Amino acid sequence: MNPFAVFQKSNIHIVSAKGSYVYDEDGRAYLDMYGGHAVISIGHAHPHYVSTLRQQLDRIAFYSNAVENKLQDCLALELGEQSGYPDYSVFFSNSGAEANENAIKLASFHTGRSKVLAMSNAFHGRTSATVAATDIGSMRAPINENFNFVFTPFNDISSLRKQLETEVFCAVIIEGIQGVGGIHVADDAFLNDVRSACDDTGTLLILDEIQSGYGRSGRFFSHQYAGIKPDLITVAKGIANGFPMAATLISPSFKPVLGQLGTTFGGNHLACAAALAVLEVMKDEKLLDNVVVVGDFLREELKKLAGVEEVRGRGLMIGVEFEKDITALMDNLLYQEGVFTGYAGNYTLRLLPALNFSLEEAQLFLKKLKNALKNEG
Repeated sequence: MNPFAVFQKSNIHIVSAKGSYVYDEDGRAYLDMYGGHAVISIGHAHPHYVSTLRQQLDRIAFYSNAVENKLQDCLALELGEQSGYPDYSVFFSNSGAEANENAIKLASFHTGRSKVLAMSNAFHGRTSATVAATDIGSMRAPINENFNFVFTPFNDISSLRKQLETEVFCAVIIEGIQGVGGIHVADDAFLNDVRSACDDTGTLLILDEIQSGYGRSGRFFSHQYAGIKPDLITVAKGIANGFPMAATLISPSFKPVLGQLGTTFGGNHLACAAALAVLEVMKDEKLLDNVVVVGDFLREELKKLAGVEEVRGRGLMIGVEFEKDITALMDNLLYQEGVFTGYAGNYTLRLLPALNFSLEEAQLFLKKLKNALKNEG
C-alpha cells in the first residue's frame, strides 16, 4: 500500500526541527518561512510546549467527551481572555474544515435558513459544506455542487447588500485575510458594512480566522482591526502548534442544544494541553508585539525589492506579488538558499513564519531572497 498521491511534494525528507528551522535527513538546515501552512505558531519544538505534552502523555492522552475534561474549561477560559471574547462559548474540534462546518450548521439551526453567502476566491476547507463555500471549482466533486452556496465579490459591499436583502441567507462567511486566495485583507470599512448588513437582514456573520487568527495579524484576530464582533469565529492552524485542533467561538445569542454538535476526538486531553501551552507562550513571550514589529519590518523591506509589484497582508501573514511567475524563485529559495516558502497563485509568494520569528531571522531571509532573485537571472 502507498499513500494516495494527491499532494505535490518537494523531494526533501524533514526529520527534525527547532525554532524557525527544519532539518533534513542529511542534517541540512532550512529556514522555515511557511510553518506548514501557518500551523507552527510558537516555533518548532518549543521547550514549554514539548514539556507540557510529555507531562500530559504521562497522565492521559485521550478520553471521549462523555466525561468531564477540566482541561477544556481551562483552555476555554484562557482563550476567551486572550482573544477578547470572554463571554463567548467554544466548541472544540480537530480541523479548520470541521470548525467551519460547525459554524455553518449552527447558523442554519439558529436562523432556520439554508443559504450561505461566501466571497470570491474564498477557501474554507475540503469537507462537504466547506468545499461548497470554497471558490475553487476543481475541489468540488459533483456531490458538493450545492445551490445553497452563493459567491459575491470580496470587499464589495454593494453586491453583498443586494444578496442579503433577499433574507434567505443564514450566514455570510469571510476570511479575515484570504490565504489561498492571495493574501488579500478584508477591508475594515467592508467588515463594518457587512456587520451592519447582517444585522439589518437577520443574517449571521462567520469570520474564518483559521489562517489569519491566533496572533498571525498582530491582533489575536485579524477582524479586530475593524472593531467588529462576529456571531461565530473559527480557528485552527496555529491553535496547537501542529497538534490537530480547532475551535468554533460562539456568541452568547446561541443556546446549546444537546446532541446538536458532536465529536469523538475534538477537545481531547492532549489537544487541550497543546493549545494551553501555545496560549501560555504567546502571553509570556508577548508574541503579538513581536508579530507587529517583525511583520512591519519585513513588509517594508520587501517593497524595496526589484520585481515586486505589491506586498499585502498584516503582521506575519504576508503575500509578495511579483511581476513574473515565482516557480523558479521558490525552487532557488528551497534548493539553493535553504528556505521553505509557500505560494498563492503563480505570482504571489506566501510567507507565514512562526510568531516568534526574530528580526535577525527576517534579515537573514531577506538576504537569501535577494540571492535567489539574483540567481534567477
